[in-house]
Amino acid sequence: MKIAISCYPTHGGSGVVASELALQLANMGHEVHIIAYATPFRLRKFHPNILIHEVEVAAYPLFKYPPYALGLATKMAEVTLEHNLDIIHAHYAVPHATSAYLAKQILQPKPIKIITTLHGTDITLVGADSSFHRVIKFSIEQSDGVTAVSHYLKKRTMEEFGIGCDIQVIHNFIDIHRGDMSSTVCKKSQYAPEDEFILMHASNFRPVKRVTDVVRIFSRVRQAVPAKLLLVGEGPDRLLVQQVVKEMGLREHVHFLGQVDFIDDLLKCADVFLLPSEQESFGLAALEAMNCGVPVVGTHIGGIPEVVEHDKTGYLFPVGEIGPMAEAVIELLRNPDQLAAFRRNARQRAVQHFGIDAIMPQWMEFYERVLAA
Repeated sequence: MKIAISCYPTHGGSGVVASELALQLANMGHEVHIIAYATPFRLRKFHPNILIHEVEVAAYPLFKYPPYALGLATKMAEVTLEHNLDIIHAHYAVPHATSAYLAKQILQPKPIKIITTLHGTDITLVGADSSFHRVIKFSIEQSDGVTAVSHYLKKRTMEEFGIGCDIQVIHNFIDIHRGDMSSTVCKKSQYAPEDEFILMHASNFRPVKRVTDVVRIFSRVRQAVPAKLLLVGEGPDRLLVQQVVKEMGLREHVHFLGQVDFIDDLLKCADVFLLPSEQESFGLAALEAMNCGVPVVGTHIGGIPEVVEHDKTGYLFPVGEIGPMAEAVIELLRNPDQLAAFRRNARQRAVQHFGIDAIMPQWMEFYERVLAA
């Protein structure tokens, strides 16, 4: 097949999943074209079956904001004609599926299939804005195939947008071999010189991630067991989190590591992963932690329960229940046998349910069904 993948080339879950899907398709011999405003960070290494097409948008004085969606549609149409593409796979309804629909109209009567994958923010955040509601619904329903990363997201999309087409759930996946590889970067002694336990959190530091809750959970844990906290990522709440860390007198125990392309190495040093979000459509960070054998303590919301099994691969609580979350972490850290069992369970679930061998056949069947329709 010849497939174009359009996504945001950022450290968010959609960009990661789109990049990993591109790599797997390319490894299988398919021709993959990435259409985005920059090269996704996980695709910076050359692959003979992956071609990068960067979208350029001219900043005319007439426009208050550069019309990225139009530039994207134009690039999609150009690449489709030049390379005779079979599928445009849009990750996010807006603007990618919207631009793909426009490109399809430009290309008529040339046939091109559009697949849209919903990752969450396009439904839960952008979709909540009434000014985008109609265009999101239209873009989804005009797609030839639609997938969602969780049953939760499918249900919410159907309810909030009254979608008339079918949505297939295909969970996010991970490369299980990264969980096997020994760490070449992270040395636990660097962050925990006295062999303290290491708690970890990774996100884009948006308010919905509740990173200040992470700090408060850690503070309670530290009162019971020796521990350090690793915070990975960048975002609008970072300064607030740094201030909370300072006010709580935790600066020497908390490490801000900034943006990291691959967190597997760091996860090998962690004992527990914290994810107290108030909104997660899937929870890719939790899955990456589990792939490295790190149990997750977080919230029972969105798609997280589809990834984390409560009382087996971690613990899940209502949003804001900082005390119970801290107690769960303390219980795990004080019981080596239980922690070891949770580690094994986490790794096993990641491999069996979310590995490439489990998810890629679903993608291949879906692509083939859409092409044959």
